[in-house]
Amino acid sequence: MTVEANVAASDGVPAATPPAPAHGAGATPNPTPGAGRTAAWLAKQVELGVAEADLSMPQYRILGLLDAGPAMPSALADRLAVRPPSITAVVDGLVARGLVDRHPAADDRRRVAHTLTAEGRRALAAADQAVEARLRRLASALDDPVAERSALEGLTLWQRAMRASLASRSGTAGSHPRGG
Repeated sequence: MTVEANVAASDGVPAATPPAPAHGAGATPNPTPGAGRTAAWLAKQVELGVAEADLSMPQYRILGLLDAGPAMPSALADRLAVRPPSITAVVDGLVARGLVDRHPAADDRRRVAHTLTAEGRRALAAADQAVEARLRRLASALDDPVAERSALEGLTLWQRAMRASLASRSGTAGSHPRGG
């Protein structure tokens, strides 16, 4: 079975496969994927949960950032590490769906700010619920309440680490609660 088939068959989580044969003398196989691959597989689970709420990952990330308050396109692009035209394209779709409002900035009417609408908050809440349910179902496969709780708490630790990293780079503690 190909890697793609493994992933597709398991709803984004690759099936357990035997380790590849060692290459070269002294090489040892790694039967357990590293944290990076695990994070990528977990990201796929989030993507599938967000899709249940009829959002794309870029839309979900923007709604999450706007949940903290209004933002300029340049600030959104900076937080998401993309160019401003990419933000404009995604925000255009969110505005068309009534999830985001675009309005002149309070301090400079030539600039545009984005805010989350009430419908946008509902869509974000629905996506959050879908993702949470998916991650809880996945963790429950551990068949051990302590391990399940630890797996979910581990995500909270990663959120804290990302916030701390962002705060140290920007010099503002506790900013951006959604972690972008």
